[in-house]
Amino acid sequence: MTSQNALIHSARNPGMPLDLDWVMGAHVNKSAVERRVESLPKRRTVKKEWQAAWLLRAVTCIDLTTLAGDDTPGRVKRLCAKAKQPVRADMLSRMGLDGEKVAVGAVCVYPNRVHDAVEALRGSSIPVASVATGFPAGQTPLPQRIGEIEQAVEAGAREIDVVIARNYVLTGDWKSMYDELKQFRSACGDAHMKTILGTGDLGTLKQVYQASLVAMMAGSDFIKTSTGKESVNATLEFSLVMTRAIRDYLERFGYKVGFKPAGGISSAKQAMAWQSLMKEELGDEWLMPDLFRIGASSLLTDIERQLYHYITGHYAAKHHMPMG
Repeated sequence: MTSQNALIHSARNPGMPLDLDWVMGAHVNKSAVERRVESLPKRRTVKKEWQAAWLLRAVTCIDLTTLAGDDTPGRVKRLCAKAKQPVRADMLSRMGLDGEKVAVGAVCVYPNRVHDAVEALRGSSIPVASVATGFPAGQTPLPQRIGEIEQAVEAGAREIDVVIARNYVLTGDWKSMYDELKQFRSACGDAHMKTILGTGDLGTLKQVYQASLVAMMAGSDFIKTSTGKESVNATLEFSLVMTRAIRDYLERFGYKVGFKPAGGISSAKQAMAWQSLMKEELGDEWLMPDLFRIGASSLLTDIERQLYHYITGHYAAKHHMPMG
């Protein structure tokens, strides 16, 4: 997967100087992307116990999310309880996993709710992720966006999901996008920076690829498709282009960057399509939560239903799979 000259680093991506020649010379073959994505669900089918294993792995990669105007400390506490035990203990036992710890990848909330989540998750290893930087539009003044990062980190967030100002992509102002993201990365400190591109707002697959490169050069630990608030969110086409950018960055600089699709992924079948994409394009390492996350609020309910079906041979009603 990597060139012979590339040294693979285990450290987090430190970022690189902005290479505008690479960005401006980018090319994406739209019809090839569409053909590749169309072939994906047809070629890989995972059945029975393998499907159960893949779905359990998907659970560990979920960023369990609540980003609603009516979020309360109580709602966050319930979400965190579900994050610590996303699959019922009796179901794990029936799958031969007595005593196994299965937890989600992170809990994602607004900056004002970070403290609530940190308190609710105390004693677990689950990180709190916070959106920031004027989520979802990224249109607030820069000092305010940076202040949101600092507030979330001070409250205990270990991951920060930042949003780019999409106007920089649409006008080709790559240097301004890069410079802002460098400031965001500095404000994150030891917290990992997951950069949301807002792919549905970016116009073309080429611009998605270019924005991915710039985000990684600026030091992103993850690149993420969407806020979940756009009219078009995560698609396999956008995701393929972004994973190819991750692969190209790895081959050039030797640093692994994570990937997070978000928005509209609500079924186990969809989750497995993204897992297949990760495995085929980037390899097995990108099936683990340190390099792959799925932003979701309702996906876990469907995964539990599919696991219940695997165990019992029939589906439970959704109301038997409560969210905490």
